[in-house]
Amino acid sequence: MTRNSKLSGLVVILMLTIAVGCNSNSKPADSQASGDPDSKGTIGVSLMNLTNPFFKVIGDTITEEAEKAGYQVIVLGADEDAAKQDDQVKDFIAANVSAIILAPKDSTAIITAVEAAAKQGIPLFTVDNACADQKHIVAHVATDNVMGGRQAGEAMIEALGEAGGKLAILDKKDSDTCIKRVDGFKEVIDKHNATAANKIEIVVELPSNGDRQTGHASTQDILQSHGDIAGVFAINDPSALGCYAALVEAGKQNDVLIIGFDGQPQGKEAIRDGKIYADPIQFPDRMARKIVELLIMHFDGEEFQQEILIPTEIYNKQSAESDPDMN
Repeated sequence: MTRNSKLSGLVVILMLTIAVGCNSNSKPADSQASGDPDSKGTIGVSLMNLTNPFFKVIGDTITEEAEKAGYQVIVLGADEDAAKQDDQVKDFIAANVSAIILAPKDSTAIITAVEAAAKQGIPLFTVDNACADQKHIVAHVATDNVMGGRQAGEAMIEALGEAGGKLAILDKKDSDTCIKRVDGFKEVIDKHNATAANKIEIVVELPSNGDRQTGHASTQDILQSHGDIAGVFAINDPSALGCYAALVEAGKQNDVLIIGFDGQPQGKEAIRDGKIYADPIQFPDRMARKIVELLIMHFDGEEFQQEILIPTEIYNKQSAESDPDMN
């Protein structure tokens, strides 16, 4: 670690220590003292990033719901950097927070930090993306990503019709959620191909990193090697919108159909405008409310299901036309 990054970490620790108060005798899992004498403690939240509106909704909703219940909340974005997220968890541990909520950038890389927090008795919760090893996770709330992937596959089959064609996938292989989306998508495509006269062939998978820039660059690469693709499945709205921008630059926006995932406002607008064919939409606000509900139940000693999956819903042009927020 560089000198600057160490100093940055120390600054965060100092800020967190002020927020939760210095009490060396308190236990991390207890409703400990904080700067606010009426607070039940502080919840540390580290999300993949806060530039993606999806995670911004999760962070804002967790803050709102937890503060209603009497907790202070610190929400940090890892900026898609697994090492940075690791440091954030270590800072939360040093600050002796009451609980930690994570949306891991990397499902495997986060394990060491999770183990360190668990060793200190700090309860851990995950939202959206799971930790690859769940043994130290009190509860996990996520979208039913396999279900959403299946819906994406069904939408692609509908979009291409009987003609079939070649497909590309913009994936994100360090994310458990995105792996499940692609698995569900492939399951439906494979089932379709078992009986279809004209098959749908997945010819290339490239990383999207879940952002516009990488989705754009990967689509440019796809078009160079597979200029005859008929459709693209992008694992979220930012990568789908980056894909569309690359198609426009190549003059192929009317030749290639895009299925996205998320249902963010910009994604819904793109569906309304015919840029994206459809999205399985997820509900970050519901996920955030549920994870806070489980956290409170945990501290109250109540029993609950360790994993909760929130169903997706398909959103297409017809949905957009009847959506009051899109008119």
